[in-house]
Amino acid sequence: MTSKGHFDATLKPPLKWAGGKRWLLPVLKRYWNKHQPSRLVEPFCGGLSVALGLAPDNALLNDVNPSLINFYQHLSQGLEVEIAFINDEANYYQCRDEFNRLNAKQSDLSRAAQLFYYLNRTGYNGLCRFNSQGGYNVPFGRYKTINYLESFVHYQPILSRWQFSCEDFESIPLQANDFVYADPPYDTPFHQYSQKGFKWEDQERLAYWLSHHEGPVLLSNQATDRVIKLYRQLGFRLRYLDAPRLISCKGNGRKAVKEVLAIRGF
Repeated sequence: MTSKGHFDATLKPPLKWAGGKRWLLPVLKRYWNKHQPSRLVEPFCGGLSVALGLAPDNALLNDVNPSLINFYQHLSQGLEVEIAFINDEANYYQCRDEFNRLNAKQSDLSRAAQLFYYLNRTGYNGLCRFNSQGGYNVPFGRYKTINYLESFVHYQPILSRWQFSCEDFESIPLQANDFVYADPPYDTPFHQYSQKGFKWEDQERLAYWLSHHEGPVLLSNQATDRVIKLYRQLGFRLRYLDAPRLISCKGNGRKAVKEVLAIRGF
């Protein structure tokens, strides 16, 4: 914490996260600086790169992934590592099976949080994917070396000041001056981020919900024709950016994709 009571935004996100927005922080900070000390609200907090980068004193961070929110809630309470993190394929699948059993029963949530971290760091390319039955099904990542965190103590002072929730975005109780940054799953054929998925109908619901917020709103998504048309019709100002594509079978196959930033209330 700095002498002025604000947190220094130096902590890296604890998870690997496909589609993370650390690259977008310089742009977001220019908007955020105009509205401090508003409450930051993220309907899709994901890997937490934006919240850690902006370091607000007050934040409501939501995601429909209960395993993700369980992990953050335990970080905010001071999660202690009690399991061995081993970069081994057989161990990975044993832990994945155990995680799915605990997750199905919603039992031993502290151990489930640790297993979620292990699976995230050891699985393929920062993916977070669940099947229709709610089972985590990301394959083993086959990394030569992995730097696992042995302590999460540095995250507690910041995360303990923030509120975490796990619900549909329309259930989030917004306040009039909240600064809302929405980073939903991209408008792509893959939408099985959570058990229920995120379809075009959800993209439309989100756009209309955001358009009714009285305070500042930023949204990022892939710049597909229908996303552009949707937000333009709702009166958002659009800005186009080249975003790094974070998932590829080969490192040299990672290409920039066009992303749109929909802006309202500035």
